[in-house]
Amino acid sequence: MPVDCRLHPATPLPADDVVDRLRRLATSLVSDVFGRWAGAPGLLPVAGLAPGRVVAGAALTVRTRPGDNLVVHKALDIARPGEVLVVAASGATDRAILGGLMGRYASARGLAALVVDGAVRDRSELGRSAPPVFAAGVSHLGPYKDGPGDLRCDVSLAGIAVQDGDLVVGDEDGVAVIPRARLQDVLVAAEAKREAEASETAAIAAGTWDRGWVEAGLRIHEVPRA
Repeated sequence: MPVDCRLHPATPLPADDVVDRLRRLATSLVSDVFGRWAGAPGLLPVAGLAPGRVVAGAALTVRTRPGDNLVVHKALDIARPGEVLVVAASGATDRAILGGLMGRYASARGLAALVVDGAVRDRSELGRSAPPVFAAGVSHLGPYKDGPGDLRCDVSLAGIAVQDGDLVVGDEDGVAVIPRARLQDVLVAAEAKREAEASETAAIAAGTWDRGWVEAGLRIHEVPRA
């Protein structure tokens, strides 16, 4: 018997230049300028992400019951090129939500990345043929295909609230999420912090890095030698 699946309206995609700017950032920069809470803890790259690469795009959100991927298949059918599939599967890692075949199909659909708050499988195949994959774990056990689920809805991704169309940034450190309404503020602040860190890097190389703030923040009590 078919099960119900609520499909909410799609959000307009961000401009290409905005996505390009996000790809030149890092998740740590986004997190630092956004209260240090924008990250989805425990979701790490498991396949397809080259060292130093940053992926970014608008979230295509999916809510499914743990270990079931029926609505995830439907999400791939409606995905637009450049979107990041964001699957809220309650963090359960006993059964894989997707594997090699779905990863290959996601690549054919033009998805920028796959983010699963759950498990995946077929890591080698995902690495060869899928967009970069972030997940909470890996399991060879396959999924159920019974539903139910919702598409383009509000979800909780590893404890972070995500709406369809929010911006997702992923790199070697994990995944950060920028609410669509805060995009410009966070983007400008993260770019400014990137430039500030570049200046600090130059100062380290020159031996002129100001460490005064460390001393100012500590009251040192030297312990006498016994």
